[in-house]
Amino acid sequence: QVQLVESGGGLVQAGESLRLSCAASGRTFSMYGMGWFRQPPGKEREFVTAISRSGVSTSYADSVKGRFTISRDNAKNTVYLQMNSLKPEDTAVYYCAARWTLRFGEIATRSYEYNTWGQGTQVTVSS
Repeated sequence: QVQLVESGGGLVQAGESLRLSCAASGRTFSMYGMGWFRQPPGKEREFVTAISRSGVSTSYADSVKGRFTISRDNAKNTVYLQMNSLKPEDTAVYYCAARWTLRFGEIATRSYEYNTWGQGTQVTVSS
């Protein structure tokens, strides 16, 4: 089972960009579909984006489409979340998640489908 460590969060102004990274331990990273979720202050955790094992398939929440991009580098055991045109409503703790799967193109968008989570990284966007 992999362990996940997020990094790259911080405080930015509206309209700026951030790139989050999620580094996974272990040698089986390519067997995991990956996802990013976030939890805004006082709200429940919500889906942001996900990427398949192969990296070919992706899915995005409507609220981030066109602004956020998920990618992965299986050689580096890392998944990235590029966040552009940030808005104050993007303020949240961002979590990386992994789910082991045999299917190259499978995408999971529900939190209960993931069994491994990182500790989270805070993203704060000021207006």
